[in-house]
Amino acid sequence: MKAENIMVTRSAMPPFEEYMDMIQPLWESRCLTNMGRYHQRFEQELREYLGVECVSLMVNGHMSLEMAIQAMDFPSGGEVITTPYTFISTTHAIIRNQLSPVFCDIKLEDYTMDEERIEELITQKTVAILPVHIYGNLCNVHKISEIAKKHNLRVIYDAAHAFGEEIDGIGVGNYGDVSIFSFHATKVFHTIEGGAATFSDRNLYRKLYGLKNFGIFSEEVISEVGLNGKMNEFSAAMGLCNLIYIERNIEERKKRFLHYKKQLCEIEGLVMPALNMEHIKYSYGYFPVLFQPEILGKGIRDRIYDKLRQIRVYARKYFYPITADAECFQNRYRDIPLGNARYVGKNILVLPLFPELSYQAIDKIASIIRNECMTSGSIL
Repeated sequence: MKAENIMVTRSAMPPFEEYMDMIQPLWESRCLTNMGRYHQRFEQELREYLGVECVSLMVNGHMSLEMAIQAMDFPSGGEVITTPYTFISTTHAIIRNQLSPVFCDIKLEDYTMDEERIEELITQKTVAILPVHIYGNLCNVHKISEIAKKHNLRVIYDAAHAFGEEIDGIGVGNYGDVSIFSFHATKVFHTIEGGAATFSDRNLYRKLYGLKNFGIFSEEVISEVGLNGKMNEFSAAMGLCNLIYIERNIEERKKRFLHYKKQLCEIEGLVMPALNMEHIKYSYGYFPVLFQPEILGKGIRDRIYDKLRQIRVYARKYFYPITADAECFQNRYRDIPLGNARYVGKNILVLPLFPELSYQAIDKIASIIRNECMTSGSIL
């Protein structure tokens, strides 16, 4: 293994010359933002790739979610049932809209929201369900849809981990009232910074347009209060370039994903991703492994994390602590029974995965994990 740092991910980049050719006209036009021609072209190409009716591009994934929630016009103080096992952005977007998160525990088999526990959390204040497709594991969208219709609730999906994924040939962005995607540099697909919302209600497009453009609809018409959430032309150009290579990058990720599984498959107490490849098209964005302390001993995750760092491999404790236990909430949610989420958060490790990751590096990472697990197991 080379002595260079191996991060948990590495940004996919198009050929330098292609991106330079793409942005060169911007020096001539000086049209750098305000929904320019690259922005419009990128929206169209994303609609086709994701197989959705409407796409609204945003400055980043968080603002996509925050504005999608705002566009629903929920009454202040309403409750949103969501998962505690997600990036903090999901919860912040709820709270910044003057709504209250109600945390629903997750399933141990795929770490998504446990749909069987949703109804017991519904109250008169509940206005929406906000599930997260975590690590590319897709929620039970059909069951969640049934619950939402039964109780007249909106569904907003955080699909930041699920770009390009499909269920029986249907793009994941078609589920719920709206789905949001992150195009951050660390994602399978990126625009350096960026995000998008997908939906079928064309009225929502106008609402989001106003929100991300200060409420400005023409030179003399400012019809609502908004903010600046627009994607610029440089990011849109990067998106157009990266979209050309997305399937190739996903295929390279898949090869490395499967190589990890082959190298780690015989370790007792190590839980790897289980794929439903008959029905799901995956994007292979993450390779999370769960170390079962009841088999491998307490603290095994952290020991392996430290061992990997010693050889400059930077895995992530992703997500720890769980969102509900973040310091900023000052123990407000500590007494909520979220046993599965807390168990996973304390024992999960996301391993490096990106198209250029060498198989030799994967073998070295797997060897360290295997040796440490065998040592821990013999101690037991």
